[in-house]
Amino acid sequence: MKRDMDLLRLLLLELEGLDQDGQSIYHFKSDDITIEGFTWEQVNYHYDLAVEAGLVDQGGSGVMQGLLFRRLTWSGHDFLDAVRDNEIWKKTRQGATAAGGFSVDLLKDLAKGFIRKKISDHTGVEI
Repeated sequence: MKRDMDLLRLLLLELEGLDQDGQSIYHFKSDDITIEGFTWEQVNYHYDLAVEAGLVDQGGSGVMQGLLFRRLTWSGHDFLDAVRDNEIWKKTRQGATAAGGFSVDLLKDLAKGFIRKKISDHTGVEI
């Protein structure tokens, strides 16, 4: 299965929007988290990638079917803060695609560059 950064972003946004306390471990089954246009298998795969990338803390491990989720990590929040805005995300994806490849860190850095430019354009302050 190919990694899809759009799905990763949408999944993290979905997880961030959950009403959780950050301490409890939640168990989600296939009907609990759906991302329009993607299968459960794709969502599950990208959840595993998010855990491996250190974006999500699953709070433990188990042999049960589904996803274990406790909270987003600091890195997960940083990534989302960089790519949350749809316009910034679109520019980030276009820039990364034009370069021929990307990683989560590269996407985050590129998005931060677009955010810095947007701030500078609005305030005149160079960051």
